[in-house]
Amino acid sequence: MTALPVFDGHNDFLLRLLRNPGEREKIWLEGEGAGHLDLPRMRKGGFAGGFFAIYISSPMPHDAPDFEALMDNPPFELPLPELIGHEQAQPVALAMAGHLFWMERAAKGQFRICRSATELRACLAAGTVSGIMHMEGAEPIAADLDALYLYHAMGLRSLGPVWSRPTVFGHGVPFAYPSGPDTGPGLTEAGKDLIRACNELRIMVDLSHLNEKGFDDVAKLSDAPLVATHSNAHAVTPSARNLTDRQLAAIRETGGMVGLNFATSFLRPDGRKAPEMGWEPVLRHLDHLLANLGEDHVGLGSDFDGATVPEGIGDVTGLPALQQAMRDHGYGEELMRKLCHENWFAVLERTWGA
Repeated sequence: MTALPVFDGHNDFLLRLLRNPGEREKIWLEGEGAGHLDLPRMRKGGFAGGFFAIYISSPMPHDAPDFEALMDNPPFELPLPELIGHEQAQPVALAMAGHLFWMERAAKGQFRICRSATELRACLAAGTVSGIMHMEGAEPIAADLDALYLYHAMGLRSLGPVWSRPTVFGHGVPFAYPSGPDTGPGLTEAGKDLIRACNELRIMVDLSHLNEKGFDDVAKLSDAPLVATHSNAHAVTPSARNLTDRQLAAIRETGGMVGLNFATSFLRPDGRKAPEMGWEPVLRHLDHLLANLGEDHVGLGSDFDGATVPEGIGDVTGLPALQQAMRDHGYGEELMRKLCHENWFAVLERTWGA
């Protein structure tokens, strides 16, 4: 059976380009045999488009623990890095945005940055890979929000106020297992202003790394659908990063959306990072999300190039294998189309307009 095109809720491909600027042509256009994404493998795997994250990584202290080992030996709670100021973050964010625009030029019509749902659907129809500029953690924006308007003019259409570590806007969840998401205070006053401004500009707000109080603050303030681009079900895997049934209900009530995260530590019931796993945990999360959200509000949010993914997926070329596992599990073709791309397009139409 023919694989369906997949629109994806989250990837960290821009971070690979940032770390290897001299190799970006090889990485993007040819593929260097590493990572999860490149243009040839996107086409082979049926990757129709997705959210490309601008993300500011934290400096790693010389005495940092072995995070990989800790995450493969639960229980764990990784220490969160310190807040990063916008003066430090902004040059990095601009460099990553520059890489995204370069990708569009270098692909010569095979990749397009999209700013509307109409453009996304046009790319799908034409077989052009589409990209949405997303910001994972709002460190490049100061509390005065001036930069938000600048990035919106550049094409920013999706923003997460935090990536786990604190920002001037709010607090995220640590990487912890077992743990719930109620891990600290919610949005700051600047954070509340940020949500109102995103609503005004019709920038989608991503809840994926926010803690529970921050999630609730957004739910009270926002007039847009609640969306978590790359999160899973806490009832299946009790990680701080996963969403409780109460949070899923709040998302459902707003006509929102959750993208299934492929990160093994958020999929495996034991919380381990190891990629050796079958399809059963993936399908348990999908079943739970569907039961709590309904079939119009679940999609995929891979976290490609930002996480360890199950060995059955491996990289973007494993998307057809995932689809086959979903079909074998009993998902019909109408539901498959919704999960693979239609639900993302629909929630963006509800958020952005046409």
